[in-house]
Amino acid sequence: MAERIYLASPHMSEEGYEQKYVQEAFDTNWIAPLGTNVNEFEKELATKVGIKSAAALSSGTAAIHLALKAAGVGEGDIVFCPTLTFSATANPIIYQNATPVFIDSNEETWNMDPTALEEAFNKYPEVKAVIVVHLYGLSADMDRIMEVCNKHKTIVIEDAAESLGGFYKGKQTGTFGDYGIYSFNGNKIITTSGGGMLISNNEEKIAKARFWATQSRDQAQHYQHSELGYNYRMSNVVAGIGRGQLKVLDKRVEKKKYIFEYYKKELSNLEGIEFMPVNEWDEPNYWLSSFTLSGLVRPNDIFEALERENIESRPIWKPMHIQPFFEKYDFVGFNVSEQLFENGVCLPSDTKMTDSDLCKIVKIIKGLWLQ
Repeated sequence: MAERIYLASPHMSEEGYEQKYVQEAFDTNWIAPLGTNVNEFEKELATKVGIKSAAALSSGTAAIHLALKAAGVGEGDIVFCPTLTFSATANPIIYQNATPVFIDSNEETWNMDPTALEEAFNKYPEVKAVIVVHLYGLSADMDRIMEVCNKHKTIVIEDAAESLGGFYKGKQTGTFGDYGIYSFNGNKIITTSGGGMLISNNEEKIAKARFWATQSRDQAQHYQHSELGYNYRMSNVVAGIGRGQLKVLDKRVEKKKYIFEYYKKELSNLEGIEFMPVNEWDEPNYWLSSFTLSGLVRPNDIFEALERENIESRPIWKPMHIQPFFEKYDFVGFNVSEQLFENGVCLPSDTKMTDSDLCKIVKIIKGLWLQ
């Protein structure tokens, strides 16, 4: 069988930047928990995205959790969350014993619908925070969303786990709200094998998040803890990988865009295919090239045809409000997210793919329209 083509997998730099920083960690014996790589990775990423402060953490999920905690979210509080997302966006709301209310997507962005968001505020005027997601590297309509949230004086947390390197009107996604988060999971545009980053212009809040993430250990000779803490800090070895990966972020975005444009050029003329929307104000990182189907060929036809050739593909995220664990919580919207889930396809978008790989994938998909 041919070597597997993945949806998205780790891609270390050809220049070996990661090995250099990891070797430094070994040479200096700063393996864990912290060290120069952690400190520098925080500074370098903050500079890259144009934000004042960042905290390197064990995952993007941990970053969302600490953002909610920093926002004062607690038991009984309501948090608005997009329904079309991965569960890691919503799970931390439950960690804080708060209540999620799920907001629908719109067709123009595939992200949180500002109209549904306004409707949700009318239904729930007392909201502690709003989590916004930039799905598949596509930017949400941040002007409209921020206008609604500012009107209601609500804290905004941007889940930019999938959109590092993407811009909304020339500004990096993740930097519009009170807090932003990035993920460095193995399938993300850059990876540290696992890890995340919490960012904010509020340096005091980021310092507090670092404190919580280090088991809330007080400044004392003995081990003393006056607050609940978490084991959420990134290790110095992992941060070394991140520093190296950050150096090739722009190259990875360039390749992701190339992959998307290749697919769009070759497949957009097939009946019933509509590619994910790229608006004039949006400069995505094209993390996953995705489209919807409205004809006789269905998503499962594509998944099965590609899998027979050892090629990975996936559906669009299943909305949270129809997930078994979350279906008891309220949903506001017009079922756009369900349509995207039922009709959506995520194509292989691995930055290590060759033109030969892309040609093979396109040929298999085109073949379904000839049957």
